[in-house]
Amino acid sequence: MSDSRLIYLPLGGAGEIGMNCYVYGYGKPGEERLIVVDMGVTFPDMDTTPGVDLILPDITWLKENRNRIEALFITHAHEDHVGAVGHTFDALGVPIYARAFTANIARGKLAEYGVEGKAVRTASAWPETVKVGPFTVGFLPISHSIPESSALVIDTPAGRVIHTGDFKLDVTPLVGEAWDPALWEEVSKDGVKALVCDSTNVFSQHAGRSEATVGPAVEKLVSEARNMVVATTFASNVARVKTLAEAGDRAGRSICLLGRAMRRMIEAAVETGVLTGFPKVIGPEDAAQLPRENVMLLVTGSQGERRAASAQLARGKYNGIELKEGDLFLFSSKTIPGNERDVIRIMNQLSEKGVDVVDDAMGDYHVSGHANRPDLETVQNLVKPQMVVPMHGEHRHLREHVKLAGQNGRAGVLAVNGMMIELSGNEPRVVEYIETGRTYLDGSVQIGALDGIVRDRIRMALNGHVVVTVILDEDDEPLGEPWCDLMGLPEQGRSHAPLVDILEEDLAQFMGRAGGKTLTDDDKLEEGLRRVARQTSMNEIGKKPEVTVVVSRLS
Repeated sequence: MSDSRLIYLPLGGAGEIGMNCYVYGYGKPGEERLIVVDMGVTFPDMDTTPGVDLILPDITWLKENRNRIEALFITHAHEDHVGAVGHTFDALGVPIYARAFTANIARGKLAEYGVEGKAVRTASAWPETVKVGPFTVGFLPISHSIPESSALVIDTPAGRVIHTGDFKLDVTPLVGEAWDPALWEEVSKDGVKALVCDSTNVFSQHAGRSEATVGPAVEKLVSEARNMVVATTFASNVARVKTLAEAGDRAGRSICLLGRAMRRMIEAAVETGVLTGFPKVIGPEDAAQLPRENVMLLVTGSQGERRAASAQLARGKYNGIELKEGDLFLFSSKTIPGNERDVIRIMNQLSEKGVDVVDDAMGDYHVSGHANRPDLETVQNLVKPQMVVPMHGEHRHLREHVKLAGQNGRAGVLAVNGMMIELSGNEPRVVEYIETGRTYLDGSVQIGALDGIVRDRIRMALNGHVVVTVILDEDDEPLGEPWCDLMGLPEQGRSHAPLVDILEEDLAQFMGRAGGKTLTDDDKLEEGLRRVARQTSMNEIGKKPEVTVVVSRLS
């Protein structure tokens, strides 16, 4: 069909790191059959999204085109790729395909919403494929920091696309499949239209290191420790958790896993057969009874999450276990940009307890799960795509990756969320712009980022809140004087008198001056009281708080 086209549309993960959600389509413009790749989340922070539990991609466009979607494919089980499947399933309701380990995690997320596990279909690795609509999709093994990561080989009438997902080139990953250049060369030999590629580490100039290089340094550190050893890493990095556990086991220590995510990941890895030979673990009750020098804890919370095991151990006890002076705490992880403050807070709390904190400042105890610049070049030269479409990266990463493709003589395009790219021709081109954004999971409710709820919360946090209450009688005359309730405001201002007294006095004067037109009109009355409260506060404390006015009328 010569009037059909092949399109790529990122709805999350392009121009940011996290919340991955990508769409491919083939067919006549506006009628393309679609597949979705990944449905991830990103995480809130107290500065910009206070009180929010999770941030999801805005799938309005997908919902509007629901009847055109064939399936959802998940590349791997990291939260920024699979974390939103449960939250969005009701809205989309399409079949979900993933490999066994990822499928196990996805089913757990769907179960939280009462969705049966059969909604997720377990796919096998390449050369087996899944046929949906005009697409034939295969899961191509690739190494990463979680088991069974896969690139997707997407065959269409317009050519073959390889969507890398997250990856690194690791020939000794310890858990999961190794990088197999011969397999990738075989898959690419008949020509690849587009390589849609991870951009996270495009600025790292040296080739990536193998997971196997971490073990010796960790083993030396643990063997030399004198008291209890605690180590934290990403719970999903099963290979690292195994490396840490083996180091503790060889040092004669009993291993205890603390944190629900850590236990869940190890259980899933064992259940699906990707993890074998993991040292025997004990429960926290047993760990608390053993001599400290005989215990190693593997705990969640490497990014400073307040409710995770690391933070709770830093604040006090967790599951009956308390850290003491001379214990060792290892961060076998990289701090994700934006999380530095929370991680440093935990490090200082541990230090105050006399705990020796070791991080990865020297690069001994962690390796990245993403391909560095030389590795990206290796993949491009192996696959020899007609065009390169960078994804999974902030704007600066995508832009640099386009430059890298150009240096190697390949067409590239900087496509951020909402840019629909046609891949049918000889060069990628932007054909449409789709409105994209974020959806917040706030408690148990999904709200739009532009609904104003979080904005109001931020304004209250910054400026405080005043509730003004007035009562008017049957003749629209004030019954007594207005009164105020203050939250998040100083008790006194410039006048050195209670702020609440000064506010109530100024509001009473306003009520005394107000004419009949104001006193009989709720809107005018509320606006006048709000203006006075904000102006008085500005004069007294230099801030204009949020003001809620309650007008009660006796009928």
